[in-house]
Order: sequence, then C-alpha cells, then structure tokens
Amino acid sequence: MNRNVLSRRGIAGVALAAVAAIALAGCNKSDDSGNSTSSAPSNALASLSGELKASGASFPAAFYQEVIAEAKTVAPNLKVTYNSVGSGTGKKEFGTGLVDFAGTDSTVKDADGVKFPFYYIPTVSAPITVSYNLKGVTSLQLSPDTVAKIFQRDIKAWNAPEIAADNPGVTLPSTAITVAHRSDASGTTNNFTKYLVAASPAWKLNTGDTVNWPTDTVGGAQNTGVATVIKQNDGGIGYVDLSDAKAASLTFASIKNKAGKFAQPSLDGVTAALGGAKVNDDLTYDPLNTAGETAYPIAAPTYLIVKQKYDDAAKAKLVKEFIKYILGDGAALAKDVNFATLPDSLKSKALAQLDKVS
Repeated sequence: MNRNVLSRRGIAGVALAAVAAIALAGCNKSDDSGNSTSSAPSNALASLSGELKASGASFPAAFYQEVIAEAKTVAPNLKVTYNSVGSGTGKKEFGTGLVDFAGTDSTVKDADGVKFPFYYIPTVSAPITVSYNLKGVTSLQLSPDTVAKIFQRDIKAWNAPEIAADNPGVTLPSTAITVAHRSDASGTTNNFTKYLVAASPAWKLNTGDTVNWPTDTVGGAQNTGVATVIKQNDGGIGYVDLSDAKAASLTFASIKNKAGKFAQPSLDGVTAALGGAKVNDDLTYDPLNTAGETAYPIAAPTYLIVKQKYDDAAKAKLVKEFIKYILGDGAALAKDVNFATLPDSLKSKALAQLDKVS
C-alpha cells in the first residue's frame, strides 16, 4: 500500500472542519515475506449507496480523515461526511438529529440533549500531550502536581521551584508561562482535567467538557487552535492530541505516571495504558493514570455514538457497515497518524455492540 502520509496529514489538518466525501476502498498489503496480498472490500460495503452525516470530536479527526483519504474509491455511491467541531457540538448535533452519528471523547450528559437510546462504539485511543514552546529547552519533565499548578496559574514562570525540582540539571529561563486551553466544549479538555482530578490533589478546577479557566489563560478552538496558541507564544504550554502536536511540530513534556516514571506520549505508552483500563458494560473505559511502569498517564479514549434504533432500516445499515470499516480495514491506518488501535478484546465488544443497532 503506497501512502503519502505526510501530505495527506497536512491536507487533513487544513480540512478538519470541512465536509469530507468518502468512497471506501480496499488496498494491497504485504505479508511477512514481503509478498503482496489482496485485501478486498466487503461486498456489503462496496454495494452500499446513500449518504451519512457525522460531526464531533477533533481529537480523532486526523484518523477519520486518513481513513477518508485512503478509502475513497470502494463504494462510489456512498457519501459520508465528518465535520470536526468538537465533542460538545457533535453530541448536541446528534441529539437534535442533524447528524446520523457523532464523535466524542467524553460521555454523554443530560445537558448534551441526547434523549433517545444510543450506543458507544470505541474506535481508537491516543495520548494527550502537554506541549510547550520554550526557547532553549528541548527536554522537559513534569509531575502531575506541577502540571496542575501550571494550568490553574499557581505557577506563572518557567523557572519556578516546582518545575526546577522536576528537571534537575536543566537551566530554565524566567520566561512567563502562557497557558493555552480549548475555547470550545471538548472531550480533550474533559480527559485532560479528568486525569488531573485522578492524579493530583493540587488540582482545583474540577473536570468537564468546559472548565472555568483563569482569566489570564488563552483559548483556542479545537486541538489545532490550542497548538497554534502554543506555537505563537514563547513560554506557551497547552494540551493537544499527539497527532495535531506532531503536525504543528510542537515539543512535548514527559509526564510522571502512576508508577513514578516519566513517560513520553507514545503509542506504546497508550497501549500499555489500555491494558490496565477497566471497560464498562456500555463500552466506555478509562485509560487515564493507569498502573504500569511504561504507561503514558494521559491516554484518552474516543467513541462514535450511534442510535440503538434508526427510523430508516437503510440508514441503520449504512451506519453499521461504515463503522465496521473503521474498526476493520480502517484501523490499519491508525498508526500512520499517531493513534493506537483497540485491544482485540475491546474491538470484538465494539463490533458486537454495533451489531445490536437496528
């Protein structure tokens, strides 16, 4: 399979909030001996026709966009759009019937307006980085309490004693810290602050898709907006998914995990965290701050939410077949854009959950 991942990732970054047309395609893969083997699309998918509309989380959008870019010729009569508007807006649009399914990194609350029965379908996972822009500092370690104090503005300069204690031998400038956060309702915010609630007694701002950030912090729309704020400010720091952080060429800190080890955000670290996560009956799960020496502590889940029962049987079939593609052939693309695939046990449960849709 020939892929120009960097160019596609760049295109996807520009197009995250745009409507994307999909036609799903198979590809050739190599076996262990290097021989090419055919991976034909399912007949059920290739023969589908119709339109699906989706919106939601920006956190997994690079993965969904890569699936779109890679799989655009299989089902020429199937059109799928995914509009990257954030988890909060996606849940509301799903609840009002504007979209057929939605992406979210956080669970649905009453205030989201989803009144009908729905299922969570987990798709991939990825690290939330603590990315920073600090002239002369290319390596940084941060403990949970230090992260908490930085983001709630108890620490305002980079040479603060708490940061210095986490980084022995590193020369830290007196540069003022500029904290960047999401300005929209966001599952990334939810998971980042949920991690701080679990990992740091110092954290005071609670958790949610939105929190009451201090007035001297700077908001950015979606993960790409936060990345932009960080990049534009010497002394900037913020939380950004790994894919968007890499696309923006940001530097990210190592975070002390539950075992007391400083871990870089990586797919291996996320996979280790997934291994320690408890999966609930509804398939929501929490990989944040799990045990394990190699686990990255800010590993976030993401889901698609779908109706348990659609008014139109044809629409239900479209939803099911498309998401089966994401969990099947589409999952092979996850690593290219810095996402970790689900453990086989969770993937099997996700497919079984999807089969219940009618």
